[in-house]
Amino acid sequence: MDPAGKIVARSFSGPSNPYRVGVKSASREIEKAADLCLQDAGAKRDAVAAIGAGLAGTGNPELKEGMRASLAAAFPGAAVSVFTDLETALAAAGEGPVIVLVAGTGSAAIGRNAQGQIWRTGGQGPRLGDDGSAFDIGSRAVARAMGEQVRLGKDSNLGTKILQQLGYASWQELRERATVEPDNVFPHVFPVVASLADAGDMTAREILLQAADELSSLANAVAEHSGQGREEIRIVKMGGTVGRSVYFDAQIDAALKKAMPHAQIGMLRMSPAEAAALAARVQNV
Repeated sequence: MDPAGKIVARSFSGPSNPYRVGVKSASREIEKAADLCLQDAGAKRDAVAAIGAGLAGTGNPELKEGMRASLAAAFPGAAVSVFTDLETALAAAGEGPVIVLVAGTGSAAIGRNAQGQIWRTGGQGPRLGDDGSAFDIGSRAVARAMGEQVRLGKDSNLGTKILQQLGYASWQELRERATVEPDNVFPHVFPVVASLADAGDMTAREILLQAADELSSLANAVAEHSGQGREEIRIVKMGGTVGRSVYFDAQIDAALKKAMPHAQIGMLRMSPAEAAALAARVQNV
């Protein structure tokens, strides 16, 4: 983003949640994305005046400071601001009362009422609960498929697709990988489940239906705590599972409407990255 607030380049890189991948790896991916943007914009690192990083995992003060220090070292001339991904998502949703439902590798909800008070729930990681997330869906699908293999003596359609599309020769191989690197296994199962659900597979649909109910519960909990449970409220969805399955999107919307009949469901008004850049720009003025 240039000094006037105009976006001059966008880019993508790998995972940047320090809780999941570590500060060093997360910082390296952000640097990679920044360098791609700078290359497209015809600029160098020393031209960067401010950095706004909206990152999952930085609700932890130690990880937040670790990311700030790492990025400050990589961009010596820049003022670095680190926000949680939920904070940038809320900013990207626009002004006024709103609930942001995050459905990606993890899951969470954050909301703001008419008085500007903010509530959040979820976002605790897979050990403490990422209900309805891609990780959770993948974990449930693997458990269901493995159970069907034991019960039936052969792989179900779901099990066959998981092994084929993830490139594992056996459940033993998948289990061994998941024990060591669960983040490199379970979230990657989500596209398999999503595709099968859209094709009418009942097992996949059951898994996604349960996930939709769990995601709706997150949004509803924020609505109730913020005093918006019975009001007309705007809910925006974001995350890597949104827009990936017609069936799953429909079930999430239906579950939200069942819990909050007067809700207006939509998408973010800008990307979280843009919101982070704007916030960094404002703080550096």
